[in-house]
Amino acid sequence: MLALNLPPFDHKTKQVEGKPYIFDLLRRKYVRLSPEEWVRQHIVNLLLTHYAYPKALIRTEGGLTLNQTQKRTDVVAFDRQGQPFLVVECKAPHVPLTQAVFDQITRYNHIHRAPYIVVSNGLTHYCCCIDHDTAEIRFLDDFPAFGA
Repeated sequence: MLALNLPPFDHKTKQVEGKPYIFDLLRRKYVRLSPEEWVRQHIVNLLLTHYAYPKALIRTEGGLTLNQTQKRTDVVAFDRQGQPFLVVECKAPHVPLTQAVFDQITRYNHIHRAPYIVVSNGLTHYCCCIDHDTAEIRFLDDFPAFGA
């Protein structure tokens, strides 16, 4: 897999019927290793090890209903009260982070109403703070620390 602009971590992989799998610490099982999953696992590791997010408060591949259609958020971190705190949309490294990607995470966050969103393709990351009352979006220089 491609080296990302995220801290490397000690990960476990294996082959199943000739296809690569990576161990997901949150789901506690091996999942199919795609370029997007490679980014997602790096983001989860970053949140756990560098920003002190509790493992129990992070969910990957969580479902939500948007306009009567089932969607999945890549990563949602919750605060200690169980409210969405951070929503992350992961893309494969070759996928550019276009306005369409921001529109996608904004639609998802319309349901979650988290104060922070992140979009990343593993090479480039955009972190934003959302004021849901004024609809103001402020870009941040770094990922938000847990409980910020």
